[in-house]
Amino acid sequence: MFGYVAPTDKGWFDYLASTGPHSEVNFWTPSGRGFSALAVGEPFFFKLKGTDNSIGGFGIFVRSEQLPLWLAWDSFGEGNGARDEDSLIRRVSANRSATNPASSASPLGCRLIGDPIFFPPSMRVTTPADWQRSIVAGKRYDLSAGEGARIWQECLERAAELRSGLDWTVEALAAARFGKPLVIRPRLGQGGFRLAVYDAYGRACCITGEHSLPVLEAAHIKPYSKGGEHLVSNGLPLRRDLHRLFDLGYVTVKTDLTFLVGDRLRVEYHNGHSYYQLQGQPVHVPERLEQQPDVEYLEWHNDVVYHG
Repeated sequence: MFGYVAPTDKGWFDYLASTGPHSEVNFWTPSGRGFSALAVGEPFFFKLKGTDNSIGGFGIFVRSEQLPLWLAWDSFGEGNGARDEDSLIRRVSANRSATNPASSASPLGCRLIGDPIFFPPSMRVTTPADWQRSIVAGKRYDLSAGEGARIWQECLERAAELRSGLDWTVEALAAARFGKPLVIRPRLGQGGFRLAVYDAYGRACCITGEHSLPVLEAAHIKPYSKGGEHLVSNGLPLRRDLHRLFDLGYVTVKTDLTFLVGDRLRVEYHNGHSYYQLQGQPVHVPERLEQQPDVEYLEWHNDVVYHG
């Protein structure tokens, strides 16, 4: 098992540390480059830049994406380490050349980090002894031996002392003390759920096939507030207007994976012609069975939300 130590902007770190807790954060880079140093479930360490020279916290690597800045903001909000989209644009611009300022369309290299923990100054962990100031992007460490094992164990000890509420830290700490690092199964937050649904469905509306990202949304079949989970099998990528109708119960997806439009649109609004054209349309679903809509969630939506 490996971990990755990444030089971390102090402004990004301080903002998130002061506004948490966060279920997930976006460790972005202005270059838009991809990231393949870690597998899902391995730890990502925040090594502070400047005179501090310590590890200020860590989280669990979930996924890497290249996203336009506006979508990164829509997906993660303040989890980008900024209070609003304009602040994010300014922060990204500060990390680019003056002749190439950022905009809402700028591509970002996004590394989604789940269950992040930020240590107060008195609890920060000493940077690995072999760390070189010339390292710009970061460095991967084997967590079963040497400095990698040390920083992993010390970070877990700090997390336990802070009573972070993350149940997996106790088991991971016990494993680390015996030299057997434990890969963590990361929990998806709202932003991670959205991107996972997009990827599973090829970034297209499952009803219309629309690929324009600005008008796509990831709908929960059973809302998180009602006990639904952030799982791909509980999600559908829908065009924004269809998402609204789905949440309000005017339309649904039947258990045979066809689209159903109720009579209420016609009765209440004397309209809906463009939607009735989609009646009976087969829903495009992922090839992987575990990513396809869960029948129990569909039944719940049909019985509780849909009133055709």
